[in-house]
Amino acid sequence: MSDITIYIADDHAIVVEGLTEILRSKPDLKIIGTAGNGEDVMRLMDNKRADLVIMDINMPVMNGIQCTEWIKKNYPQTKVIILTMFPEKSYVDQLIAAGADGCLLKSRGSKDLLDAIERVMNSMSYFDRLRDFSQQNNHPVYNLSEREVEIIRLIVNGATSAEIADKLFISEHTVKTHRKNIFKKAGINSISQLTSFAINHQIIQ
Repeated sequence: MSDITIYIADDHAIVVEGLTEILRSKPDLKIIGTAGNGEDVMRLMDNKRADLVIMDINMPVMNGIQCTEWIKKNYPQTKVIILTMFPEKSYVDQLIAAGADGCLLKSRGSKDLLDAIERVMNSMSYFDRLRDFSQQNNHPVYNLSEREVEIIRLIVNGATSAEIADKLFISEHTVKTHRKNIFKKAGINSISQLTSFAINHQIIQ
């Protein structure tokens, strides 16, 4: 059997290093490149097509769902496995619609990843663990309230604190408090980062 060529994409170097270490345990798995976002994956694929792309669902610039759609449109022979920290059924639905071949929680071990690779490379899907994914559409990892999600959408669409206060019939001070809490929960400190966060977590399209 010939080597399986792989690209790994994740915006956290430590995750890329961990995945690399796992894949190196199998001599037939050959990593030919790594990327930090979906656009980097596109450039790698246009330079040399890989048999398999393993990538995070949430990445800056272009997320895993968008990149999967692009790969399946331009390189349909390439298999895609998505990794996610978020056990939400809505993500799986979007990934299936985008054409992903598998989805795996990051909390799973190396054996699960290797099993997923074996299955997708044998033209089977790896969505077996759907029981791990809840039906919720909120964001439990960040514990965002519905009000905070609403304010995120308004901020990203360019509304000022005063405009948001008028629209939601709350004080400007309350808006600023919500904004401070949102930034703290999401671990961000700028509007550009908030925009990327909102896109990656499907808060906005």
